[in-house]
Order: sequence, then C-alpha cells, then structure tokens
Amino acid sequence: MAAVETTGPRTYGNWRRPASAGIMGLGWVGTLILMTGLGLTIIVVMFGGVVRGLVVFAVLFGFLFAVLRRDRHGRSAVWRGLVRVTWWRAKASGSNLYRSGPLGRTVWGTYQLPGLAAALQLSEHTDGLGRRFGLLWCPATATYTTVIECGPDGASLVDEDQIDTWVADWGQWLARLGDEPNVEAATVTLETVPDTGWRLRREIDEHVDPQAPEFSRAVLDEIRDSYPAGASGIHAWAALTFSATSHGGGRRKAEQAGQDLASRLPGLTRSLESTGAGSAAPVSAQDLCEIVREAYDPAVGPVIEASSDDADLDWANVGPAAAEATWDAYRHDSAWSASWAMSTAPRGNVQSSVLYRLLSPHPDVARKRVTLVYRPIDAARAAEIVESDLNAARFRLTSSDRPTAREAMSTRAAQATASEEASGAGLENFGLLVSATVADKDDLPAARAAIENMAGASRLRLRPCYGSQDSAFAASLPLGLVLPLHLRGVETMKDEL
Repeated sequence: MAAVETTGPRTYGNWRRPASAGIMGLGWVGTLILMTGLGLTIIVVMFGGVVRGLVVFAVLFGFLFAVLRRDRHGRSAVWRGLVRVTWWRAKASGSNLYRSGPLGRTVWGTYQLPGLAAALQLSEHTDGLGRRFGLLWCPATATYTTVIECGPDGASLVDEDQIDTWVADWGQWLARLGDEPNVEAATVTLETVPDTGWRLRREIDEHVDPQAPEFSRAVLDEIRDSYPAGASGIHAWAALTFSATSHGGGRRKAEQAGQDLASRLPGLTRSLESTGAGSAAPVSAQDLCEIVREAYDPAVGPVIEASSDDADLDWANVGPAAAEATWDAYRHDSAWSASWAMSTAPRGNVQSSVLYRLLSPHPDVARKRVTLVYRPIDAARAAEIVESDLNAARFRLTSSDRPTAREAMSTRAAQATASEEASGAGLENFGLLVSATVADKDDLPAARAAIENMAGASRLRLRPCYGSQDSAFAASLPLGLVLPLHLRGVETMKDEL
C-alpha cells in the first residue's frame, strides 16, 4: 500500500437546497398556478371580453411578479408580506406580550415558559449506565427530546490529521442518525457566557490542602480571585429529538420513551465522544431547568452557579416573569436579545475552521448561542430527493437556449450529490440559528454589528428573524424545538411555490 500525501488542507462544501422543476424560476406549484391562470385568462377573454381578460391577467402577473421578486436572502415579496401581516395581527392581539407569576395570566401563578415552549413537559429517567437524564415532551409535534452535555476541547494545538478525523467521525455520527429509529432532528448548541468564577473558586476551595506551604496557597488564592475576571465560558449541548410514534403506529408514553432511550443513550454518547465533543453525558432534569432559567434571566446566573448544589428549580417556574417580542428584538426579564437564521450556507469549499469566528466570544456580546439544526433523512427518501433534485437541475439547464454558468454548476453539484448518496453517504437538512443577548437595549446595535461581522468572516449569510424573535430565541435553546416541525405545510408550500 502506497501512502498518498495531501497537497493542501482538506475542504468541504457542495451544500444544496433542493428545488422542484418549473419554468421562469418557479416551483411546480407556481408553474401550475401560471398555467391555470393563463387558461383562465383565455376563457374570460372568450366569454367576458378583452377588458375582463386583461384584469385577470394583471392579477395573475402581479401575483407571480411578487413570487419571483426575491431579496438577497431568497425570500419572495409574498412571503415577506405574509410575515408582516402575521406580525401586525400578533401585535394587535397582544400575543407578543407575556406576563407570568402571581400577577400574570399563567395557570396557578407559575413562571411558565412562553410561546412555543409553553407546552413542553419535563420528566426524568435513568439510562443503562445509571445516569439521570431529562426527557422533554412536545405535544405540538409529538416528539421527545433528550439533551447531552459535551466538553469540546477545541482545535488549538491539535494536528490537522486529528481534526480531519473528528470531522469525518462527526459526519458518520450524523449519517448514523438517519438509521436510528424515530429520530426527527439533532441540534447542537454552543453558548459563550461570562465566567463568574464560582466553579473555579469551588474547585480550589474543595481541593486545597490545609498543610500546603503558605506561598502555594497564596498563589492559588490569587488565581481564584483574579483569573475569572473578563474570561468567557463555553457550554456545548447536543439535543436529540425523537418521534413519539411507536413501531405499531401508536404513541408512546414518557415512561416508554424513557425506557427506550435508556438503552440507546450509552451508545449515542460514546460515539459522540469520538467526534471531538469531549466527555458526553446526558443532562439531568435539574440541570436543564438551570440552563433554561439562566437563558431567560441572565442576572440569576451567578446565583444559580454559586448555589448549584442547593438549587431546587422545577420546570413550571423556569420561564421569565415578563417578556415582550418586538419586530427585531426580544426583551426577557433582565436582558435584551436578537436572533438570526441562516439564509445561505457558505458558497464554495471551506475548511473545517469556517465557523471559528462565529463561535468565538466577542466583547460586544455578553451571551451568544449558535445552534446548528440537523434533520437526518432516511436512505429511502434520500435517494428520491437527490434524484428529483438532479432531474430539476437538468430541466433548468436544458430548458434554456443559453444556460448560465450558475445553472451549469448547479447541475454538476446535483450530480455529485446523487453520486455520493448512491455510494452510501448520508443526507441531511440543516440550518443555523444565532442568538445574541445583552444587558441593556443600548448595547443591541453593537451586538448586531458584531454578529454580522462574525457571520461574514464565517462566510454565512444571516437574516434577522423579523416578527418571530421570541420563537427563534426559544428554538436556539437546547429544547428540541425544531421550527420546521411546527410549520410543516407552510414550509413545503413556500418551497414548492
């Protein structure tokens, strides 16, 4: 066997958004509306006159023009108008405001979570290794979610070969999720927060030797008091969302889902550790309550961390006391947040460190969460999707006398995707959410500029979640709230139009 030397760093790419075949850039639904409208126009001209026919044609032309007129994020004027109308209705009804607690409107005066997370129910179970793990039940999507805490060491001072191995193992881990029973989605959340120093203080105080030399104890005391100043902590979680449907077609109860996951979690955490995620362990119900409580009210973070051994939170009281969603921001208890969604993945080939700037702490952003959402596709549907996408790309290429270079490259990329899938590669739908939190509203402009600059350095195109800041904030938390699952019909119709 001969060794092959690489000529440069390994790169990754060929991300595609499948599209249906249609004319004039329309999907199959838009093409059907166009043909139906033209036929209707002819009928109106024949039986109602030219003037009425022109009116019908003008309405059809205006609608299709609004569908085809897209912004830099690929959103049509129809979709943007629908979002604006929906926001006006929500604001007029007051559903963008939230008040909980004894003076609020929640049941029994609790501090329930708002919005999409309001109906979530939490239970706790034990896996095959005796570890406690929380299980979230979402009635709206009939899914269960369990969260795994990771401790990635990062890529500093790590050989490129090891990084390439981690990336390959991560790809294999995602591909295996498509073969896991009932897996709906996997979300990976990386959060940067100010380090309060309580963990370091507790670690030093519990392990210092009273008989140690005075100089050594003085050095430890100085480290304990000065080291955390200005530092940032990084937390990482992987949330796995499973369908509640059993093999027999019925819906599993929480106890049944917990027993099923108890035998599967050891294998999932063990394989996750080989991807560079570090030590992986399921998150208990109490820890999950602390994560959510601190996200909605960052001011209580130091209190929770200082009394983590004595903290006793319950799921009914982890939400904010007050929250208000505006068009482009979200106010929740002691903080303001702004959220973005990825509209375009990096174009071309990128290296494994492409997200380094976006994931790094920034002085203008007090707390930042970057959430990657993966939706594995089973092998049977994957083959159908890639073949349909390839046929659509070929149709767009051959339907024009002078095809553009982008259409030709799109066809080659679709062919490469189909070849890789046929050779055994997995297929994933993926997205990305970014949430930035600051303590004061005046700090939001600086935080927005910082996020946009970091996204540009990572070759991502982010779009502010206008009119849905509260939902995007909740979806960026490790709760298994996969937004496409809440918008199944709407998202499908938008893509096909």
